[in-house]
Amino acid sequence: STVSLFQVVCVCVLLTGWVSPAELTCETLILLSTNLTGSDIYLARLVHVSVCLFAGLYCDLSVDGIGTCWPRSAAGELISRPCPEQFNGIHYNTSNRVYRECQFNGSWAPRGNYSQCTEIIVLRKSKVHYQVAVIINYLGHCISLGALLLAFTLFMRLRSIRCLRNIIHWNLISAFILRNATWFIVQLTMNPAVTESNQVWCRLVTAAYNYFHVTNFFWMFGEGCYLHTAVVLTYSTDKLRKWMFICIGWGIPFPIIVAWAFGKLYYDNEKCWFGKRAGVYTDYIYQGPMILVLLINFVFLFNIVRILMTKLRASTTSETIQYRKAVKATLVLLPLLGITYMLFFVNPGGEDEVAQIVFIYFNSILESFQGFFVSVFYCFLNSEVRSAARKRWIRWQDRHSIRSRAVRATSLPTSPSRVSFHSIKQSSNL
Repeated sequence: STVSLFQVVCVCVLLTGWVSPAELTCETLILLSTNLTGSDIYLARLVHVSVCLFAGLYCDLSVDGIGTCWPRSAAGELISRPCPEQFNGIHYNTSNRVYRECQFNGSWAPRGNYSQCTEIIVLRKSKVHYQVAVIINYLGHCISLGALLLAFTLFMRLRSIRCLRNIIHWNLISAFILRNATWFIVQLTMNPAVTESNQVWCRLVTAAYNYFHVTNFFWMFGEGCYLHTAVVLTYSTDKLRKWMFICIGWGIPFPIIVAWAFGKLYYDNEKCWFGKRAGVYTDYIYQGPMILVLLINFVFLFNIVRILMTKLRASTTSETIQYRKAVKATLVLLPLLGITYMLFFVNPGGEDEVAQIVFIYFNSILESFQGFFVSVFYCFLNSEVRSAARKRWIRWQDRHSIRSRAVRATSLPTSPSRVSFHSIKQSSNL
């Protein structure tokens, strides 16, 4: 059989000394070492002898346990390769390097130096912690989704409390339900094979998840706008309309995500639009408005608390009491959302394993239980909701007891005691 032109060129390059074996890529060396017939093997032996004569001892082609490919290299050389792009389904920055020494006896050092690939080391050492964090994430999202669905049902059934303030709560809960649902879709459908294929449906799933993520922040912004209007600006909230908040909560995030999708399509169209490539900042198209909304809400809260501490402290009207409770809920939830989101920008990483483990657990708990906290503060602890639910329960009990009494009353003539009484009366008349 004949030798391919590509193999002949590579052999000539080796024999003439233009390129050292270490400078050839792993892919090239693998191609040279596979698919060889009889005459190719003979030629490969000649190349082997020639390389030994010209370069002395060398380390052969090798792939370590992490998957890094080490090319044939001269003895005594320190070889560097990019950090693995992916390990255990998690992607890493390939701009860092990993090093391994080809020892003077022609054998590779037992281990490569992965000190710059800190994520891999932390992952291997903290694999149990990551598995526990995954369980926490699933558990938290399940609990949150159950609580959110219950809160959604209460707002839907209790028509007596449908004011604008509670409608905003209802839509915020709806946004969290959709976000949690898409989170489960992402977890169940996305895997390395799917992300590498970069199909249209997986990109749409990513876009939907990010859209509902943005709506969470804009509905929290709607909460802040309503409270700021009612407490600080001190004019009637009757001027506010439901459609205004629907445009803020559901409408504004849509063009933001569309712009982000076009940016991804033209500048970072890979891996189902998850993650980001170095030097590409398309994710800030939707992350920027989220940060801006978060900062505006903190300004709103500062003004609201300032007014509550002075003008509304002595007021005891039912409306003022409701505003106070809503402000307390927002004071708890808004920092919760903000802290959780800002954690993505301060991932400790590095070699501090303790800080990395603390970050993993803290972020997993806050991220997964957000929906639960929202449903608790805006629904289950809402005095209007509790009062309306209690009245509805009492009415249901009353109707049930009336129905039970009616059933008992209709069954009295056919009871044994009643029949016996009639028979005794008839007997006495006779």
